Amino acid sequence: MSTALNCRLCHQKLTQTFVKLGSTPLANSYLKEERDIEAEKSYPLHARVCGNCFLVQVEDVVPAEDIFSDYAYFSSFSSSWVEHARAYADKLTQKLALGGNSLVVEIASNDGYLLKHFVAKGIPVLGIEPAANVAKAAEAAGVKTDVAFFGVETATRLAKQGLQADLMAANNVMAHVPNINDFIAGVPILLGGTGVFTIEFPHLLNLIEKVQFDTIYHEHYSYLSLLTVGKILSAHGLKLFDVEELPTHGGSLRIYACHQECTLYPSTERLIVVRDKEHAAGLDSLVGYRDFTPKVERVRASLLAFLNKAKEEGKKVAAYGAAAKGNTLLNYCKIGPGLIDYVVDRNPEKQGTLLPGSHIPVFAPDKIRAEKPDYVLILPWNLASEIAFEMADVADWGGRFVIPIPELAVLS
Repeated sequence: MSTALNCRLCHQKLTQTFVKLGSTPLANSYLKEERDIEAEKSYPLHARVCGNCFLVQVEDVVPAEDIFSDYAYFSSFSSSWVEHARAYADKLTQKLALGGNSLVVEIASNDGYLLKHFVAKGIPVLGIEPAANVAKAAEAAGVKTDVAFFGVETATRLAKQGLQADLMAANNVMAHVPNINDFIAGVPILLGGTGVFTIEFPHLLNLIEKVQFDTIYHEHYSYLSLLTVGKILSAHGLKLFDVEELPTHGGSLRIYACHQECTLYPSTERLIVVRDKEHAAGLDSLVGYRDFTPKVERVRASLLAFLNKAKEEGKKVAAYGAAAKGNTLLNYCKIGPGLIDYVVDRNPEKQGTLLPGSHIPVFAPDKIRAEKPDYVLILPWNLASEIAFEMADVADWGGRFVIPIPELAVLS
């Protein structure tokens, strides 16, 4: 746990606020019983930006071991995310000519949502996953999994076993790592000499421009730009050679890296394009990080105005998706069961719980079909199309979907 406000990457003092979101519980700490409410703890959610390396970050108020050793998020419950993973497996298998003698390693492999596609192709895999309950689901799916946090120690242990990866993937995990230097330092140890390392992460540029403040929560220690990730990789003997802009998670980047001495992969024009975008937005100076708070406050005011009006009119409002981002939104806006009756989620691990902080009860999706609310607020707005398709029958009783970010929209 941090005792001083120093940047977790370059260790400079943190003096610049990005946004303050009040005091909230951990976004994935769902309450199993009402008596758990009394013991619930909240922590300040204050994002700062480093004036030296421009890493946006929150303080690690709770050790990662307390958050990720038993985790409620299972990637396979999003069909669109599983399809995204399948497409990645197809693309990288062809790009790198992977086969039966190759090794694909994923860091934070969750329930095997990605590696199972390589297994189906006969390509050896290894998942590295700290949450034992999630790793168990991966093993059941045929994905060999090492239960551990990744860093220099884990990479060294696996390398001593003779393992060297032709492809390493780290999807949406860098944000979850308090010691980002140790995490990246482990990569060149386990990555083969001509191996490729890919990282996917929500692009900080989109967080700012599309007011995606609800993706800020304690479990997300860092918020990343191409600029900052390039600095991190370079500091640990790796170099960027390509980047893709992806629609996932409200707009992500997938970066490609290799050992600095590897000459197989020339830099692409796409790196220049994204760097130019970040420069134009001021992400290489503190200017680009100012004036974010007023945008966040406007989102809160708009959502509260809508919910209060719906209540005055006697309308019923439910929410879809017990997502971590939804918990940040609800707690920052101080929304509880008085404004939203309940939330539904496909994940059985979350059903029958209360959302942290707001204490809104969580049910299975059929609850919406039984209750027929007037409005369904989609909390994981990045999955809005998938959810609206799966719940298309909401229109049968005149119900309408609502998306809160970047500005409130009631879908017809």
